[in-house]
Parts: sequence; C-alpha cells; structure tokens
Amino acid sequence: MFQKRVKPKKQHEITRMAEICALSHRQTPVDFIVDFGAGVGHLARILGYGYGLQVCCFEMQPDLNQKATEIDLKLESMAAKHLSQAETSHFQRPVHLTQRLESSTQPAQFLSSIRNALQLEDDKFSFGIIGLHPCGNLGPTLMRMFLGCPQAKFLNFVGCCYQKMTTQDTHSREQVHGYPLSKFLSEQVGNYLSYEAREISCHAMEVYHDRLLAKDYEHLRIHSFRAAAERIIVQQFPDLRHCALRNVKHSPDMTFHQYFQKAVQGTRFEALDSRVLSNKQTETDLDNWQRIVSFYTLRLMMAPLVESIILYDRCLFLMENDCHVHIEAIFDPRLSPRNHITSAVKP
Repeated sequence: MFQKRVKPKKQHEITRMAEICALSHRQTPVDFIVDFGAGVGHLARILGYGYGLQVCCFEMQPDLNQKATEIDLKLESMAAKHLSQAETSHFQRPVHLTQRLESSTQPAQFLSSIRNALQLEDDKFSFGIIGLHPCGNLGPTLMRMFLGCPQAKFLNFVGCCYQKMTTQDTHSREQVHGYPLSKFLSEQVGNYLSYEAREISCHAMEVYHDRLLAKDYEHLRIHSFRAAAERIIVQQFPDLRHCALRNVKHSPDMTFHQYFQKAVQGTRFEALDSRVLSNKQTETDLDNWQRIVSFYTLRLMMAPLVESIILYDRCLFLMENDCHVHIEAIFDPRLSPRNHITSAVKP
C-alpha cells in the first residue's frame, strides 16, 4: 500500500527514513512528529499508518496537500478491504497543513500553526522534527525551529539543493543565511562557497564512476548538450545563467535540437528561434564532449569535500547550541545522491 505509484528511488528513501524516525521516537518519546516539506505525504503515511505515529505535515503547495489527503483516504479504503480491524487499530491519519516556512518565521508562529492544526489547547506537548530533502534554506530553517522550540526534542533531516541556499557573501544584508551557520565557520576568513561548488556537492560520483568504468561514454555526452545549452542561454538571457532546466534522459541518436526542446519545455527559453541553436560555437561545444566529461570528472572529485564542509558547518551549529549530533550516510548514493542524514537530540 505504501509503494503504490511511488518510484523506486522514493521507496528506498521513505522506507529507510521512516525506520530512523521511528527509532528516534522510541529512544526519545514525543507526542507527534512534524514533517517539513512533506509533499504528497509518502513519508508521513508510513509513519502514520505503518508505525502508528501522529504526524503533522508542513507543505507550502495546497495542491500537494490535497493530493496527500486523497492518497490517505485511498490507503484507508484499501486497508479496510484487506486488513482486519485489529490490524488497522493503530492507524494515525497525517494532518496536512498548507503553510510556507521562511527564514524569518519565528518559533512562536510555528508553534501556533501546530496548535491550530492539531487542535491543541496549550503548549504542553513535545515533538520531533523531520525533513526528507528540504530544499535550499528550508534545511537551515528546520534547524532554527528545532533550536527555538523547547518542545522539539529530536531532529532528523537529509539536506538537498545546497546551491539554492543564501550565503553570507551573496546576501550580506540579511540577518540569517543558509551558509555558514556555525559561529566557528562564520568567524573564519575564506569560508566562501561559490554557486558552482554548492551545486556540484549535490551530486554523487558513484554512478558516474560506474559509467566511466563501463566505458559508457555515449551516455555521458549529454553533458556537452547541457554545456552548449547554457552558453546559448547566457548569450540570449545574461541574467538567467544557472536557471534550472528539465532533466532529459539520454537516448541513442538524440540530437542537440531534440535535447534542447525537451530541456526547455515549459520555460521562457522555449520561444528561442531554432536558428540560434545552429552555429559554429555550438558545433565546437558538442565536438569537445570528451573535454567536458574530463572537466566534470575533476569537479565531481571535489563534491564530497564541499558537501562535508556544509554538513560539518551544520553539525557545529547544532553542537554550539548544546545538541548531541550524528551524521550518517543512510541511502544508496546510486539511487539517492543526497544521502547523509543529520540527526540531533537535546540534552
């Protein structure tokens, strides 16, 4: 029931994450769990119906919350047909709350939202905070909520999209940043991490390593397509460099024109004149695919180092606030490149 219409990557992640969160609940009992960036509730569903834990889901997109509720009801209907009443007696339907959490959100606002969602009369409750791939600044926001709420007893989250974090250098006028977080690193000279460094840290080298060993070079040529596309985008829209494009799976005999059309589908780049795609510079970029693969390989070698800096900064931030912290790789990096969980408990 939990795996229906869930892709293998997500199945792997939510199953493993649920095991760890349930263990945290046993070791540090709380009244309920708050899931940040819950999406359509796949993780919350395993915790609620599988482990019998009350979960309050924070998700900013109302359509995802509506979809999550529909899936909950379908699961309950399916369970009623195939399971006995005794087997479903522990079920806890997740509570889905539509709310956006910003870096400026205060703990009092957060706690008020929880009270209203769960219809609690006072602040005499305890909870754990979890997040499966909270994007950009949402990870640091999650940590600040954990530290700012006395009721929060444990924390489990796996970070994602480090390149979307604000930094001390890029947003110097803002009071809070995604990086650096720790007092230790904030006081160090030269703690700058570029967009490119943070972006490459989101990638795992294992799959690329496998393809290089297998001499699956044709599959790797798609990097030259992306590089050529970036050059064209920057030439036409200089202020839109590093814009996200659609992921395009490689297929034999795919042309650059076919790749570009799929990659920019639904974006403003879709209106680009096809003649812009055909020029000598693009042909040179595509012919130099081996150089691009070599360069990407060198960049990828640095990815674990950059991610370690980000993870240790988060670890130090929590330790500076008297938390016990543990970082562990819990997912298969070939399935889920962002695979390190940061766990913390208060003394």
